[in-house]
Amino acid sequence: MKYTDEQKDEAKGLFLKGATAPEISERLGIERRTVYNWVKDGNWDKSVNKEDTLYTIRKRIRLLAERENKTELEIHELDHLIENLIKLENLQAKLVAKAMDQESDHGGAADSGTPRKKKHKPRKNDFSGINFDDLMEKFRDGLFGYQLDCWEHRHERTRNILKSRQVGMTFYFAREAFTDALLTGDNQIFLSASRAQSDVFRAYIKTFALEWFGIDLTGKDTIELITPHGTATLYFLSTNSATAQSYHGHVYIDEYFWIPKFATLKKVATAMASQKKWRKTYFSTPSAKSHEAYPMWSGDEFNERMKRANKPVIIFPSRDELRKNGIRCADLQWRKIITIEDAEAGGCDLFNIEELKLEYSEDEFRQLFQAYFIDDTLSVFRFSQLEKCLADPAEWKFYNAENSPPYPGPVWIGYDPSRTRDGACIVVLAAPLKTGGKFYVLEKIMLRNVAWQFQASTIKELYDKYGSQVEHIGIDCTGPGSGVLELVQRFYPAAEGIYYTPDKKTKLVLKAQQVVGDGRIEWNIEWSDIAAGFMMIHRCVNGSGQISYVADRSDLSGHADAAWAIMHALIHEDLILPNEDEDCTFVLAG
Repeated sequence: MKYTDEQKDEAKGLFLKGATAPEISERLGIERRTVYNWVKDGNWDKSVNKEDTLYTIRKRIRLLAERENKTELEIHELDHLIENLIKLENLQAKLVAKAMDQESDHGGAADSGTPRKKKHKPRKNDFSGINFDDLMEKFRDGLFGYQLDCWEHRHERTRNILKSRQVGMTFYFAREAFTDALLTGDNQIFLSASRAQSDVFRAYIKTFALEWFGIDLTGKDTIELITPHGTATLYFLSTNSATAQSYHGHVYIDEYFWIPKFATLKKVATAMASQKKWRKTYFSTPSAKSHEAYPMWSGDEFNERMKRANKPVIIFPSRDELRKNGIRCADLQWRKIITIEDAEAGGCDLFNIEELKLEYSEDEFRQLFQAYFIDDTLSVFRFSQLEKCLADPAEWKFYNAENSPPYPGPVWIGYDPSRTRDGACIVVLAAPLKTGGKFYVLEKIMLRNVAWQFQASTIKELYDKYGSQVEHIGIDCTGPGSGVLELVQRFYPAAEGIYYTPDKKTKLVLKAQQVVGDGRIEWNIEWSDIAAGFMMIHRCVNGSGQISYVADRSDLSGHADAAWAIMHALIHEDLILPNEDEDCTFVLAG
């Protein structure tokens, strides 16, 4: 495929800014091998002078730090870059110091008999000498209006923020907590659904410390900061931390509407912030109204207590009121809604809203970007079932992304194609060795606005990655997927084309209901689009009077992409009939 000079120049610009070849490939829709060839033939990696190495590393750190929903590999890369930057800066500082000492020696200081003062090794994580005005200037730089509004209300005992995706609230609250710790010496606690998400908070804060003050923070699960007001401890915890409630400090709970067993989580958070000086901040994109946290958000939980105490119920602020201003409600929680439109009005110019509306169905757009809850009462998949599938991949000891192959057992690949404007999705499932065992979604790759040839090449990369472990590739061939299937069958002839008919769709959904209902599948809790997609699938009656299942799919829009991709992989097992799996021994591969 030929590309224009403008595409090549844009790719080079991204490369020099710190983007990798795979990232450039995905962003611009250019074949990955073409990008690698451009880098090699054009000596792009030599276009940056050695003097600019520190600048290039800093650009890459900033690019990764601002990216939400980081993968474990991106978090590892960010930590590695920060460590290398510190080493280079320390080396540079030593060379400068050595040069100054030599200059001082030549100036006769040593000969004069004047004793030199003994140099004291600086303390780790020492911010005791910072200037507060300088700190606040660094904190406010680049923040949007809705983020600064949260800062102005940071002293509220409980904040509860419902938000759009990708508006930078994890980034903001990491920034807020770090700044507050330096200003006050107060402990800060980050409670996340997974180890990886907890590490995102830590990566952000390490970046702030490095960029603002040139300090390389040490510590992993806990980081102690020496502040002008004493030692402040930062705790980075996941929801399965058994000792979580033994800590105390200001608590931040992110994406709480996607965390199972919220009632237990709430007790832990309340225990850590039970003293009146400590504050709690809940923030999340919405999931379903059936989630355990919904009564707290809606005020129903508070009004239920009012009823039991024979007191009048309270009318809580409307959605429009909460979007306009954050409001302290009757239960003393400060609530705020931030939609993508609110973010844009607050200065965030990172989105093309009209384009997003074309890429997502109305229901998806409302849930993802306008902070509406999914009503799963009409769905064939209930959140109460799906939340049992949410997991922390850090606990999957059988999977290591850095190994080759990453998983030692059989894998099945499912693909949902890209239509005119929407995204394609490819998933990799670890399959059980025995009928009735568990599936694990190891990888989920979303591709948007890329040619079907590129989509096929991405499947080829996964096939090469897992090699002989690949036992099944299922591809929806109803529309544009037919071209992808043809290319995939060139390197994997057994790839199965799935042609949608009412009967086939029914079988796909029934199989997924069976697996989800039996708790036989797990996926990364941070991939909220999977559960959301399943909840958007509902029954319908087609023009022939047959019952079918849809998620508002059409020739121009394919939605719930990740859910359908998973179903295209799961169907390889076929339906398990009653009593068929009795007396089986179920084991996990690896």
